Amino acid sequence: MPLFSINNNKLEKVRKLDFKLERDLQNLTEENLDEIFGLELVKSEFQLNNLRIDTLAFDNDSNSFVIIEYKRGANFSVIDQGYAYLALLLNNKAEFILEYNERMDTNLRRNDVDWSQSRVVFVAPQFTTYQRKAIEFKDMAFELWESTRYDNGTILYNQIKSPETSNSIKTVSPKNKVIETVEREVKKYSEEDHLTGAVPELVELYEEIKEHLSEWDSLEIDPKKTYVAFKANKNVIDIQFAKSHLKIWINMRKGTLDDPKEFSRDVSNIGHNGNGDYELKIQPGDDLNYLMYLVGQSYKTNSS
Repeated sequence: MPLFSINNNKLEKVRKLDFKLERDLQNLTEENLDEIFGLELVKSEFQLNNLRIDTLAFDNDSNSFVIIEYKRGANFSVIDQGYAYLALLLNNKAEFILEYNERMDTNLRRNDVDWSQSRVVFVAPQFTTYQRKAIEFKDMAFELWESTRYDNGTILYNQIKSPETSNSIKTVSPKNKVIETVEREVKKYSEEDHLTGAVPELVELYEEIKEHLSEWDSLEIDPKKTYVAFKANKNVIDIQFAKSHLKIWINMRKGTLDDPKEFSRDVSNIGHNGNGDYELKIQPGDDLNYLMYLVGQSYKTNSS
């Protein structure tokens, strides 16, 4: 679909600009890694065991490493390269921890990292139909992002979403040591992982909250290991299933949430799983309209 700019009520076609070099796309992405993906840059051009990672990043939301690869051509296998990079990570945890600690001047420990949420992100101007279909499995820890640059000084990063499916890569992929290494440790989490085993009353409550949230534009569901995130540009709320209630974190900094009923509590100085400094416990029968009032403030902050 053509893209236009408006000049004195007249439409002018905006044309695409190719990246001359793969490195140009890499530099632009690395300099804006937090804004685009919400990630922390660890190192550019990280080389280990004859493999070179374009961008090594860290996801502080899930406490996991993220490998980013940039491609200009179409002749590469998402599955082969993705598994190779994840196997490299999982077989060399100490080296990745050392690199992080040296770059960040901190003391990250092996047990601080959730290796099960490791993933590989491919960024390219365009992906082929074959590459798009290659990630159409529920347990693939790979993401495809198309990046399009325009001659009016704008750029679009668009994630290629896979259709919902129950098919597993394990049923079609031939077994080898690389795949087995990854499958033992890496897991792509789903809503179903959180709903399974939850009491029916809380599942119904979750679905009711989800229905309210569906009225807002550009809000996506991103299941993590311990909670389900609802994201705009950044996480808006995170929901975790407990035995008798839903635990909700609102992604607002301390002192910024208008909560006259004092429904939330300050967890800015307490270790917790979700994002933000406000935590709520929601049970069946609670006032969801007031909850949406609180969440609406986070949506406004994190969707712009």
